Amino acid sequence: MTGFARAKEDRPTPSEVYNWRVYVSSLVISMGVLAYGYDSAFIGTTITAASFKRDFGLAKLSKIEQNNVSSNLTSIYSAGGFFGALFMFFSLELLGRKKTVIISDVIFLFGAVLCTVPTHQLGLVYAGRLFTGLGVGGIAAVSPIYISEISPPAIRGRLTGFFESFYQVGAVIGFWINYGMKHNLDPASSNTWRIPMAVQLIPAGLLAMMIPILKESPVWLLKKGREEEAYNVYSYIRNLPADHPYIEEDVQFVKVEIAKERAMVTGTQNPTFKQFVKAAAKEASSKGMRNRFLLVFIMFMWQAWSGAAAINYYSPTIFTSIGLTDVTLWTGIYGIIKAVGSIIFFTFFIDSFGRKWPWIISSLCCAFCQYYLAAYISLGKPVAGVVQSTSTVAGGKAATAFIMIFGATWSFGANGLPWIISAEIFPSSLRSISGPFAGMSVWLWTYVVTRALPSMYTSMGFGVYIFFASCLICASIYAYFFIHETKGLRIDQMDHLFGFERERPNIEDVLGMGRKALGDDESSEGGEKDRIDVTASRKEVA
Repeated sequence: MTGFARAKEDRPTPSEVYNWRVYVSSLVISMGVLAYGYDSAFIGTTITAASFKRDFGLAKLSKIEQNNVSSNLTSIYSAGGFFGALFMFFSLELLGRKKTVIISDVIFLFGAVLCTVPTHQLGLVYAGRLFTGLGVGGIAAVSPIYISEISPPAIRGRLTGFFESFYQVGAVIGFWINYGMKHNLDPASSNTWRIPMAVQLIPAGLLAMMIPILKESPVWLLKKGREEEAYNVYSYIRNLPADHPYIEEDVQFVKVEIAKERAMVTGTQNPTFKQFVKAAAKEASSKGMRNRFLLVFIMFMWQAWSGAAAINYYSPTIFTSIGLTDVTLWTGIYGIIKAVGSIIFFTFFIDSFGRKWPWIISSLCCAFCQYYLAAYISLGKPVAGVVQSTSTVAGGKAATAFIMIFGATWSFGANGLPWIISAEIFPSSLRSISGPFAGMSVWLWTYVVTRALPSMYTSMGFGVYIFFASCLICASIYAYFFIHETKGLRIDQMDHLFGFERERPNIEDVLGMGRKALGDDESSEGGEKDRIDVTASRKEVA
């Protein structure tokens, strides 16, 4: 694990810290996101299948009524995601990160069962879509911050990036499941919709099976005063003895940050839940914090208005116009390119290239691709199934290449970076709020764009690509001025970046303040362990 590139370490770090345990834990936490990505790819095709329309009486409805049902099945899922993220605030703060994953996964499994078992009861499918949305909303709210809290700072981007990689892998699986149904099953068979619905149970079931591997977030444990458990978790995920100086520094640093946060906003070291909520609201609205929430909201706005949905909408027409007969195959290849691009970047490069410049480069490349598509559609006017001129076919081949380039470059920009940035820029006191806020932001913007796109296609034509490309240009400009480079930084350094200054004590002060602020008694059991020689400890770590 030590051969991968990583960000500059915040202090001398033992090689044992970069071990398989923290990688496996991050992979397990991210597994629930497979279902999120899977849904984005499979549901549109599944609910328009002839057998689905027959079994649920949609075939007897008018085209407008069928479109309304399809829209409602999509919208109720988005609404579930929004409120699932919102409701998980209470679980994140009161029950912890691990139990929030469990609750979200159980809700999703229940919803997936409801989607799979009906024979003709459309109401059960609606209910299933609502519950799967609630579950995915909760998973999206907890996963990035959970991973961020267990990650060493130097590889935090890579581990949090598993979230986006699993999303893209899930999307690829969703597409190819539908591809297999279309090419290998009788279209009249109910299995053409029932199997894709049932496949949702697989990633959620695998997550349920692997939950025993997970340990609770040590940051949350320290917030709850469960110090001994936090030491044990740090020992496990850092692969070091519990009394190792590196772990001691980890614990004392978190304790001091928690103590200072509480002293600043509540005036007490053991606030009630009501006091926490009131204090968190005060802190979130303060200078240096409110701009972080605004940043998260705007990042997900740029993500939604980047044009990925427009590429998905028009790419089949372009593929057909240049003579590619198996359009679904090429659409699947496009999805694979996005997934592979995400995996490569977030596994090997995120912690060396950082966050800011990949966003800018990705946005500019994607904008150029969409400007070309607008020009091609405007001049060539390709029509699916109609023989095109030689020049139009040549332009279409270039357009196809630009679609694939868009997929590759989109994968490492605004597509995944908002999740990573939003997971790492907030202090422990606000992560139970920032995680749900990020999830609510993405679901809100997804809903807005999904509802707006049909009328945009009708009224704007090729201009929709000019619009999205211009949004990407604005996103790159915004990133240059407002997205700070956060790779490898501790939370006190994040505070400095965003204008929320705290006096930074040296490590000797950290150890002393942690004991004093949290009321530790040096004469009590374990006090002797706290009285370490910091200078000797640093030499040992180095």
